Amino acid sequence: MAARGAGAEDSFNVLDLAEYTKKQPWWRKVFAPSSGSSAEKYNVATQLLIGGVTGWCTGFIFQKVGKLAATAVGGGFFLLQIANHTGYIKVDWKLVEWDMNKAKQQLKFHSNDNKMSPEMKSRVGKKQFQPV
Repeated sequence: MAARGAGAEDSFNVLDLAEYTKKQPWWRKVFAPSSGSSAEKYNVATQLLIGGVTGWCTGFIFQKVGKLAATAVGGGFFLLQIANHTGYIKVDWKLVEWDMNKAKQQLKFHSNDNKMSPEMKSRVGKKQFQPV
């Protein structure tokens, strides 16, 4: 530590936690001596019942939220397909082909032929991108 001047004195406020908790009734209830682990408070059957009920409730909630999320994602894809079919979405296939050729050139430049998988070699080796 750095040495301080001879005349400098530090003053600290000391907080007595025992006095502090006596002034806070909710604090004493939370950290009271009777607040041991749940294994000490409840018998095994009660613990199993509480665990089973909370597990079932959690599973039920996640099932409903999961179905809602899957419906939203699927509905979004469905709406995109409808928009594409009706002409609201137009794809510039020339731009897509240009980007694919650019990526193909970068793949050829940055990769080593010995490290590439056969699937990647066949995709890089194709001359033209064909939309599906």
